[in-house]
Amino acid sequence: MNNKFLYLLTAIITVFPTIAAQAAQVELGVFKSVDAPEKNCPQKVVVTEQNAPYYEGGYTVNGQAKLGSFAGPFAIASSDLFSVTWVANLKPAYRQCVAGGGIVKYDNENYNSPSHLRIRFNRGKVFLILDMTGKRDANNFTPSITKKGVNNGNPTWSWSGTD
Repeated sequence: MNNKFLYLLTAIITVFPTIAAQAAQVELGVFKSVDAPEKNCPQKVVVTEQNAPYYEGGYTVNGQAKLGSFAGPFAIASSDLFSVTWVANLKPAYRQCVAGGGIVKYDNENYNSPSHLRIRFNRGKVFLILDMTGKRDANNFTPSITKKGVNNGNPTWSWSGTD
């Protein structure tokens, strides 16, 4: 085998796992309720999503939310085929927050698609919602939530679609 080819193949194998392991920062804007504009709320919420290694015919996105700075621990409040909602008590500084929010930036780029992640602050609790309603993949199918859970008090999820 040609040495140049071996070096190139080694470089690709070495670099590719690094590229695939990059997690995207997903910024959710927090918008205070018009009925409670003076209440203390986080200015933004940042979670991560990461593409899983590619498989023939589809893709998977894994996510997690480490929100212990203002709430926790989380538990699953409800779920169905299209959505999952996690809930946690807010820390004392934020317990009066009344707000909602959704994705405003994805991997530091402005996000103008329907938000599959939303957040709601109300009655001393925070709700993180992963919702595939209105989202579609390349074949016009609704992506599936393939994993929903809590790890060390933090929401975790996976969702998949076809390509």
